[in-house]
Amino acid sequence: MPVLKSTLVLIFIVLASAVGAQPDSTFQLSKIIKGNFVDFSVDNLGNIYTVNAENRLKKLNVAGDSLAVYNDVRQYGRMSYMDVTSPLKILLYYREVATIVMVDRYLNIINTIDLRKQNIFQARAIGLSYDNNVWVYDEQEAKLKKIDDGGNLLTQTTDIRQFVEAVPDPVSIIDQSGLVYLFDELKGIYIFDHYGAFQRQIPISDIRDFSVIDKNLLARNDKYFFRYETGGLNVLQVPIPADYLPAIKICLKPSAVYVLKANTLEIYRRR
Repeated sequence: MPVLKSTLVLIFIVLASAVGAQPDSTFQLSKIIKGNFVDFSVDNLGNIYTVNAENRLKKLNVAGDSLAVYNDVRQYGRMSYMDVTSPLKILLYYREVATIVMVDRYLNIINTIDLRKQNIFQARAIGLSYDNNVWVYDEQEAKLKKIDDGGNLLTQTTDIRQFVEAVPDPVSIIDQSGLVYLFDELKGIYIFDHYGAFQRQIPISDIRDFSVIDKNLLARNDKYFFRYETGGLNVLQVPIPADYLPAIKICLKPSAVYVLKANTLEIYRRR
């Protein structure tokens, strides 16, 4: 491979490999959004969802302009996780009270699921399924379960302890391209099919900000971006540009890189 002029080009190659684009562009800083943010996510339309230190959720458009605010910050406590896979059905998870709140594109509540009423008392991670239901990882039973909007059980795996040595403690569940991924920052990635059948485990550790584009798995540590192929053992390792560091969270998208730092969210776009 010839020497590249910019590390940003390498990041584009990581993404281009996943979406079939040509590596002929670079990413440059296009916008800085100031705020005391503790978390954020980006949906497939480019809308940005920020959570600040006061636990307030705000939706911004591609330009960074405010579209909606979710102010119900006291009823369930601090938000643990949000899944913005579908801009029309956003999942907000409050782990301390085992409750999933569903909001629409205007951040209005459309449904809630109290997992405790379904006898799920320790659910570490949740995620939207391809068929618009919800995946939940039940820690007590060590099972991946799919439930509908009423909390009714639709399907579940067998006890994961039967076929893996290290039981997952996932921080996220991603349903993408025919597979379901349980991501554990310390033990790696556990892969299932849509029927709950276990496929394989990728035993990697000390990574975060996991995402899936097509069947390419993207993550990072403090120094490098990584791309793993679902069906193979090849790993592409790319140094994180110095401009991105120190980063609280980094979100990679085909047309942009989003970097959360102290008091700012930086957006780097492909020119």
